[in-house]
Amino acid sequence: MPVRNTGAGRAELIADTALGLLAERGMRGLTHRAVDEAAGLPQGSTSNQARTRLALLEVAVRRLAEREAQVLTPDEMPDPRGGPDALADGLALALHRYLTRHRQLLVARYELALEATRRPELREFFDAAGRRFRDPLTALVTAAGSSSPDRHVLSLVAWCDGMMFSCVAGSFHDAVPGIEELRASFRELLRGMLAP
Repeated sequence: MPVRNTGAGRAELIADTALGLLAERGMRGLTHRAVDEAAGLPQGSTSNQARTRLALLEVAVRRLAEREAQVLTPDEMPDPRGGPDALADGLALALHRYLTRHRQLLVARYELALEATRRPELREFFDAAGRRFRDPLTALVTAAGSSSPDRHVLSLVAWCDGMMFSCVAGSFHDAVPGIEELRASFRELLRGMLAP
């Protein structure tokens, strides 16, 4: 993988390499030296970008949030005022794209989430990154007519997290649902939540 000359390009390369190592080797395989080697950078390059292990983990969390935003934002999100079916279509598209094209990113996400349960300083950073998705989802379900947006968002996020874990690391790891199956499931879930 060629190294870009800009500082921003190198920082992005380091962060992407860290996510790849997390997915491939787990938390114990993520070291400054391993990132340098896997990225083809001179020794010490990663330490210059992220001096401590916590800083390296924060770099990975920040990049994870950026990459997830690219994956989870459909090209054209249906207008949530179109009701549960319109919202289900957009959510199904985003979830299907994540499950079928970005499985390694999900594995890295789980590694970071578990580490955040053991490191309060990382937990705070991880939660702040997660709000980038929760807040827009709250706005969507509110616009779709939710009478209890916070509760409904928790249910939607929990359902999506469960689906992602089951299909990537759980008992359904070899049975990713198709987009129509996801659409049907989202419609059932959202119709129950948003029923008058």
